[in-house]
Amino acid sequence: MDLDITTSVNDGLTVVRVEGEVDVYTAPQLRERLDAEIEAGRHDLVVDLSGVGFMDSTGLGVLVGRLKQIRVHDGTMRLVCAHDRVLKVFVITGLDKVFEIFPSVDEALSA
Repeated sequence: MDLDITTSVNDGLTVVRVEGEVDVYTAPQLRERLDAEIEAGRHDLVVDLSGVGFMDSTGLGVLVGRLKQIRVHDGTMRLVCAHDRVLKVFVITGLDKVFEIFPSVDEALSA
């Protein structure tokens, strides 16, 4: 399954909306898009995963790697996670303590 990734700017934050499944096959797409945003100087990102129904460890690795890059530039990465199945992956791995995770884009933008 392919990923559908769109980007918009809202209140000075770049919102990257991801839809589909993030796995070993699609994670490179997500990595490339996030890298392009970071290289363009956008260091405050909201990654909207509310359209993601499945994420494996490859996807988590992409997000952790990009978070490290953003932090070098004193930036932030907030995640939006609406599906319990995906949120559970962050909780089990302890990454819910590393990432700021919100139930909606509006809450992530206003944080």
